Amino acid sequence: MVTTAIHKVNFYDTDAMAVVHHANYIRWFEIGRVEFLRAAGITLTEMMDDGYVFPITEVSAKYMNSARFDDELLIETTPEALTKAKMAFTYRVLRKSDNLLLVTGRTQNVFTSMETGHITRLPAKYYERLQKALE
Repeated sequence: MVTTAIHKVNFYDTDAMAVVHHANYIRWFEIGRVEFLRAAGITLTEMMDDGYVFPITEVSAKYMNSARFDDELLIETTPEALTKAKMAFTYRVLRKSDNLLLVTGRTQNVFTSMETGHITRLPAKYYERLQKALE
């Protein structure tokens, strides 16, 4: 698991009810996923330079409590599954001040060739790093 502390919730992250708009949590899942990859020694720039992208094919979120303006959040990102063609993650977003669980979520990404746009098998260069990160 990788935990990412992010900046305080901005005013523009909130909606007319003065709580964080639900779509922002999906954005914050991405922050956690990118940080997980970095911790595994992989950057998206490196993957793209090698001709691979990592699009989402599934996303879900369960909202339990509301975050508000100025809350500082923690994103916990845990790898759930890995094959050479896809990877899934689970997430927990918590308010840092009291560790209140705000949202849980899950995403599935597929490794895709930028050249063809088709799902592809990830080369050992990346797969081995991801396997090690799952241990």
